[in-house]
Amino acid sequence: MKFFIDSADVDAIRELHDLGMVDGVTTNPSLILKSGRDILEVTKEICSFVKGPVSAEVVALTAPEMIAEGRKLAAIAPNIAVKVPLTWDGLKTCKTLTAEGFMVNVTLCFSANQALIAAKAGATFISPFIGRLDDINLDGLDLIGDIRTIYDNYDYKTQILAASIRSANHVKDCALIGADVVTAPPNVIKALASHVLTDKGLEQFLKDWAKTGQKIL
Repeated sequence: MKFFIDSADVDAIRELHDLGMVDGVTTNPSLILKSGRDILEVTKEICSFVKGPVSAEVVALTAPEMIAEGRKLAAIAPNIAVKVPLTWDGLKTCKTLTAEGFMVNVTLCFSANQALIAAKAGATFISPFIGRLDDINLDGLDLIGDIRTIYDNYDYKTQILAASIRSANHVKDCALIGADVVTAPPNVIKALASHVLTDKGLEQFLKDWAKTGQKIL
């Protein structure tokens, strides 16, 4: 499973990238706002060292404007995935940009039917939002499973990019279901390495080591 980092914080992305944990990056208008930087500038910097797909999102609402914005964003670097919302105009944009050879990430997916129609429109990635479904007492992981079944039934090549990841358990469950990609904030990726028994075991080892009076260096 691929790890995308859901952030526009260049330093946080670079730290994980240096550990080989970054297969791509996703951004959105909220993350751009949080970064406090210009979208074109920060996206270009991310693309300068991340070689996998970097999603940059359009903000227009009509297909002609989305297409124009998408082309401008795609011109930043060859590895840009233009991110469009799962609306009818977004699907029109997806079809056009995919035909022009660009990667397209269709986002804000909340149903299997939406994922099916996005695949028909040629989406490179579909981004179902797990956490936001959980917030309204629906099981976001069930959606990942439904999409996996549908895509496998008909051999769709659209990759399932599980988004709105809130916890390390979300990552594990997505991996078990068969999501192609998870995109998560840096702190969630780091949490995958944490376990209370690891901490407890290390604490005991260090206590015992101190009693030996030895040094390695």
